[in-house]
Amino acid sequence: MTSTAVPGTTGAPGVRRLALSAAMLAPAGVVTLALVVAPLVLVIRNSFARTDAYGNVQGGFTLDNYGRLADPVFLKVLGYSLGVAAATTVACLVLGYVVSYYVASRPPQRQLGLLLLIIVPFWTDFLVRTFAWINLLSPGGPVNSVTDAIGLTSGPAGWIPSQGASFIGLVYAFLPTAIFPIYASLRGIDPSLSEAARDLGCGWWRVHGKVLLPIARPGLLAAFLLVFVPTLGVFVIPVLLGGGKDQLVGNLIVTLYTEFRDQPMGAAVSVLLLVLLLACLAAAGVVTRRLRRKA
Repeated sequence: MTSTAVPGTTGAPGVRRLALSAAMLAPAGVVTLALVVAPLVLVIRNSFARTDAYGNVQGGFTLDNYGRLADPVFLKVLGYSLGVAAATTVACLVLGYVVSYYVASRPPQRQLGLLLLIIVPFWTDFLVRTFAWINLLSPGGPVNSVTDAIGLTSGPAGWIPSQGASFIGLVYAFLPTAIFPIYASLRGIDPSLSEAARDLGCGWWRVHGKVLLPIARPGLLAAFLLVFVPTLGVFVIPVLLGGGKDQLVGNLIVTLYTEFRDQPMGAAVSVLLLVLLLACLAAAGVVTRRLRRKA
């Protein structure tokens, strides 16, 4: 009997191709190991380490750092962070869906211009845009003037600092990351589907609830992941717009590393944030599989 081998998979040509592929992937692999895997392993290792009286990592192994996460102070920060992230995500999903639907319903030649209007402001540095909101929300600013004119007094200091200002900054920062995946789901929908639903007696709400939203679910799910998880790790916006009074998990990590010099505890909180990320990804995977089965 004679055996046939698939060309290019065995022998010298196959080995050369594997070696060439490995050589081409080696730079990316080295960078990934050095900048992603190694720091992650170090953070996980430090989360189980002990410290001396000055906060320096002394090595060893202990679970006390994770046990301290049950302290009411940490639980309060975690609960507040989850609440803010959930509120920001809901606001971004609602606004992102409205904007995405409007853009997707325009003629193709106009969609690119509208998308550019969304992207261009975010070419500016993140800190510059945050300081711009400080000017908008401070006393004498346009937002403060409008709210005072309609009777929503913000006090002598304006809206800075406040939880409302921090919430506005978070929604502004993450709204584009919600718009684009939702838009990607809506742009492929045939407009005749909505027209057919209206002809069959569906109103505006039923057209969106029964026709468009089910089709846009993958984009909504992706937008949820792109907004909810990063919001937990933000630390600049709550400090500049919220005054740092109500901390998110990201602020807590920075405080533990810089002010309290408690690197193991900061690493433990970082690992907790990573676990939340993995839990969100796992939940998204389960939801995606169920949606595919129903389809």
